[in-house]
Amino acid sequence: MNTAFTCTDLTKRYKDFILGPINLELEPGIVLGMVGPNGSGKSTLMHCLAGLVKPDSGSARIFGRTNDLNRPAWKLDIGYVGEDQVFYERWTGLENLRFTAQFYPAWSQERAESLAARFRLPLDKPAKSLSRGNRVKLSVVTALAHSPRLLVLDEPTAGLDPVVRDELIDVIFEIMEDGNTAVFYSTHVMGDISRVADELVFISDGSIMLRTAKDDLTARWGSITFTMQKEMNMFDAAISHTYSGHDHRIVSADAEATMRQLQGIGAGNIRIARMSIEDIAVYLLRDDFVKTGTM
Repeated sequence: MNTAFTCTDLTKRYKDFILGPINLELEPGIVLGMVGPNGSGKSTLMHCLAGLVKPDSGSARIFGRTNDLNRPAWKLDIGYVGEDQVFYERWTGLENLRFTAQFYPAWSQERAESLAARFRLPLDKPAKSLSRGNRVKLSVVTALAHSPRLLVLDEPTAGLDPVVRDELIDVIFEIMEDGNTAVFYSTHVMGDISRVADELVFISDGSIMLRTAKDDLTARWGSITFTMQKEMNMFDAAISHTYSGHDHRIVSADAEATMRQLQGIGAGNIRIARMSIEDIAVYLLRDDFVKTGTM
């Protein structure tokens, strides 16, 4: 089976920022969530995949086909939704959909109008009069109407209310049911990532720091409290160690190993609390963690 996308040594240089080299791939049937601070390269990477930005070196392939702008057949396999939506503003939503349909042989107007009805999207209004939420909905309908095998979502629901976000996530779950579609999803709303992603990739300063299965990450990490009267060295898996008197707290990237070490040195009142994806991301993306590469 072809990978949904493959990035090989992909690099994009700007005056004050360099993305890459990025080596990353995604298999069909997987939702990959990308997490990183503003300016980390998330949008640049997605723009390179979607053909909105041309890399300076390296390559990106969509289901085995290089995303060459001069040979656009690969675009038939990709649906892109960005933070900014671009339409013919004086045209209605329906007119925008019908215009886009001519570029996609697999376009289903029935699917487009069904999704619009589900989203309660008014297709009779000009795009310029649509609310932020309805513009996102129109963009999602446009991206899904030709049944793409790769869906690239770049902060599509930033600033939207929870109802709209829930509707989009429900649609993602449904399109993933056949196991033939892949989703590459970037958002600052960690609750959405936690719900929908199978795997996570963390990016900072244009470089990928870590890729992991979401469940493996939450199973490994933990916040551990304990009491200890004597001095002790930092544990290998410890990301953070704070204390007040004899009361200690360690955030560990391998909580079970840290627990065993604590038991071995006679620590008392050992308790562990599992951490959310959002809590873990705060530590992973801190400057001191990024610079040391501690894991």
